[in-house]
Amino acid sequence: MIEDRLPAPLIEALALHGNTRPFRANTILISEGDAGDSLYIVLSGRLRAYASSEEGRDVVLGEHGPGEYVGELSLDGRPRSASVKTLEASSCCVVAGAELRGFLAEHPDFALHLSQKLTRMVRRLTEQVKSLALQDVYGRMVRVLMELSDPGEGSERVVREKLTQQDIADRVGSSREMVNRVMKDLSAGGYVALRDGRYVIQRKLPAAR
Repeated sequence: MIEDRLPAPLIEALALHGNTRPFRANTILISEGDAGDSLYIVLSGRLRAYASSEEGRDVVLGEHGPGEYVGELSLDGRPRSASVKTLEASSCCVVAGAELRGFLAEHPDFALHLSQKLTRMVRRLTEQVKSLALQDVYGRMVRVLMELSDPGEGSERVVREKLTQQDIADRVGSSREMVNRVMKDLSAGGYVALRDGRYVIQRKLPAAR
């Protein structure tokens, strides 16, 4: 999210306390349950935060691009609450927890940015929990498609990323087969089309099925 991006002066100041490291695509930076308190600031590329079940199913918690950061929840000294991996070749500034705590004390502007980000995170996760508890798969898919899309030509909305049906299933907590059935219905009704690898919402999606 744009609001979660650090201003350039703060990135430059934090970089003096960390090390810049390149990572290949699909590299796991943080594993759920592990110890560790380093902060990862994305300089280039894209990261995905996710949680996994004992059966191996993943639920996407969010994706992060340049200027955003992950790993801040471990500042409380507890194990990592989620896993993070690179979606493409990425570069990150890695700041150790001890350095980060000192930086927080010296830079109240970063402390304010962090608190605002955590507030937005709680709000987003609250909405996800409400959606999982109160909406069916179709309702959750509508929410995700609307959140991830921008206005296009006329009344169209274009999803920003090239999502597979498995990507959508991981975001809504469902199976790929169920997502496939819903997408077939939406395509047949002229609501959604696949264009240049991206889903396009051609007209307002029905509120319920």
